[in-house]
Amino acid sequence: MCGIAGVIGATVDPGRIERTLEVMRHRGPDARGTWACTTPAGDPVTLLHTRLSIVDLEPRAHQPWVLPSEGGSLSLVFNGEIYNHLELRSALAAEGERFETRCDTEVVIRAWRRWGPACLDRFEGMWAFALYDGRSGALILSRDRFGEKPLYWMRHEGALYFASEIKALTALSGHRPTPSVGQLQRYLALGYKSLYTDPTRTFYDEVKALPAAHTATLRGPTAPTPVRYWQLEWRPVAMSHEEAMAGARERLFDAVALRLRADVPVAFCLSGGVDSGTLAAVAARAHHHPVTAFSILDGDPRYDETENVSAVVAHLGLDHHVIRPERRDFISHLRRRVAQHDAPVATLNYYMASFMLETIRDAGFKVALSGTGADELFTGYYDHYAFWLAQMSSRPGFDQRVADWRQSYGAYVRNPLLQDPLGFVKHPDARDHIYLNADQFAGYLRDPIDTAFHETRYTDDLLRNRMLNELTHEAVPVILYEEDLNAMAASVENRAPYLDRRLAEFMFSVPPEHLIHDGYAKWLLRAAGEGLLVDSVRLDKRKRGFNLALDSLLDRDDPETRALILEDGPIYEIVRRESIEAVLSRPELPNSFSKFLFSFLSARLFLDGGQAPSGRSSAG
Repeated sequence: MCGIAGVIGATVDPGRIERTLEVMRHRGPDARGTWACTTPAGDPVTLLHTRLSIVDLEPRAHQPWVLPSEGGSLSLVFNGEIYNHLELRSALAAEGERFETRCDTEVVIRAWRRWGPACLDRFEGMWAFALYDGRSGALILSRDRFGEKPLYWMRHEGALYFASEIKALTALSGHRPTPSVGQLQRYLALGYKSLYTDPTRTFYDEVKALPAAHTATLRGPTAPTPVRYWQLEWRPVAMSHEEAMAGARERLFDAVALRLRADVPVAFCLSGGVDSGTLAAVAARAHHHPVTAFSILDGDPRYDETENVSAVVAHLGLDHHVIRPERRDFISHLRRRVAQHDAPVATLNYYMASFMLETIRDAGFKVALSGTGADELFTGYYDHYAFWLAQMSSRPGFDQRVADWRQSYGAYVRNPLLQDPLGFVKHPDARDHIYLNADQFAGYLRDPIDTAFHETRYTDDLLRNRMLNELTHEAVPVILYEEDLNAMAASVENRAPYLDRRLAEFMFSVPPEHLIHDGYAKWLLRAAGEGLLVDSVRLDKRKRGFNLALDSLLDRDDPETRALILEDGPIYEIVRRESIEAVLSRPELPNSFSKFLFSFLSARLFLDGGQAPSGRSSAG
């Protein structure tokens, strides 16, 4: 896990290179390096790297990595992990490659030399890399299938700059990009699920993201033209219930085993839900890996997960660390997180998660595993169950399925559409539940925006299409963006075992009838944890996951706090001040209003100056 940056089309002075390496230091505190050349067309190319050592800790594995090759050398800066590097190393060795290190970086560059772009299909892992191929004079940018590792680009004064973080773009180019009013409006009115419906979009007008599962080949400092190399698709395969359970279990166990590969200690993020609990149980019981777990626990009875977390810890005998929310210095801490993110923090959950990652670092860990992607692969959301009921409505036994739902998610869901087990039978195109209260929040803005929900059509299957939108546009990209920044600000590598290609492709081949069973959503995940995860958590029908009320951290009645929030600032060129006064004065904050007020605070601090510092790292 590392920081990468570079430029094609400009020669950068040493001072800016040094500043860029410094602002990426939190992503790679263990080593730094640079490499430069001129392309046959006369364009200067510079590659920069800072290293967080995870596999092969020796200096021989430092980057940039340069590999001599017939017709021109290959030069690589790589951020991420190729988990199956041992298997690829054996395959490459059988074809004549000879290795100097044990690191996966060398596997990447030798795989490109031997197999070309086809090597991406063999990689299991997460990555963002820039590779200059001296044989063709091309600079290749690539990003992993799900977008676990970020890569941004910006054109400035005829050159093309790219980096792992926007602050590095700013440092390398010497240019501070302009915040995007449109993105801020979407964030405030529609929420985080609207942010990456265009996967190239960022909180800056001039900065674009290379989309997940894409590569771009540059032969000069022009805007990249991304080309997709992989797409998750709904391809149902006939199988029995037992085959579905066995297939999911086998692939999940393999995914966890691969992501335990490291030459440094590995920690686990543990909530009260089945997702993270199953990962810890598989590691501890199936792979006999010592597990140290970290949890955020809140005293608010609506969100307190202490009972489930304690049950997992006791059952598995885990070494366990607890982080508790504190009101003290909330706004100053949030200001620091905004500066780290170069953007507003997506939700209060990720604000809190940043403290957990710092605790993991302080405990001596450089790798953390999280449950990202489980809901989107295994049907974990309330609307998933409702979509599934719509699919099952014409099949025998539907009345029993509805009765099961009433004893499961149906007992907890509050949204009126999702409270109706026939909701998506009657209204298959209804999506009002996704942008909750969007019209009201849009009314808080000074300029109107489109609040209509837009969904990409991948398949005619309602449930799978919804899940693919979540994986590709709405939920997973936001989670990964936040997790990367939180983890790397603490110099920790975050790994997501559920975002495994074999597991994902298998889950999108499972017939729908196997996904939910006897009132249990995420049934195949629960079945995979049988005999490993304590049943009180494995068979808990209530949806779990860390949540937090803003009032746990912010005293809205404090005059100083109110004055700070309501004082003049650029945010009030976007939002009506009287609307914020009204929200602050509500006796209680319903969940959607709590989320909105947090978003407002985060956006306010962003516009007040917490974005893209150009001179030094604010990662703390």
